[in-house]
Amino acid sequence: PVFAGMNGSAIENFSCVIYNIFLMNCTWQAGRDAPADTQYFLYWQKSRDDDEMECDLYIKDETGRNMGCIFQNVSTGAEKAYFMVNGSSKDSRIQFYDEYIDLYKIEKLMPPSNITVNCDEIKNDCTIQWQRPQISHSNKDKCFKYEINIKYK
Repeated sequence: PVFAGMNGSAIENFSCVIYNIFLMNCTWQAGRDAPADTQYFLYWQKSRDDDEMECDLYIKDETGRNMGCIFQNVSTGAEKAYFMVNGSSKDSRIQFYDEYIDLYKIEKLMPPSNITVNCDEIKNDCTIQWQRPQISHSNKDKCFKYEINIKYK
């Protein structure tokens, strides 16, 4: 069966975040009933047309178990990406975990750059300008709303 494996052995609390435009960090916790020797492996596929890729930079816990992954050169697209984490143990079969994720929804945006403030004391007004942060997805101009908090000294 597709879901063969010991109940409670699949990973839990899977999450990913994209930061610095092209780096993706995914983490998870071991299944609550997974044997102590369980090792997990993460695979992802950006779109149906792309090849499936295994993580090549795992984050390990103190026992050497894979508990996360860092991917480089990630770009987002319109399709949901597919993630699958399977496991192996010499004691029993491990259930796999899978999920589809919209990559643009997990991107942590950088703050605006090149912020300038020019104030005219005679007119009692200020002009504040900045550059929008770089993002990896295509909906570049519809994503940003800024809030300016001005504090007087």
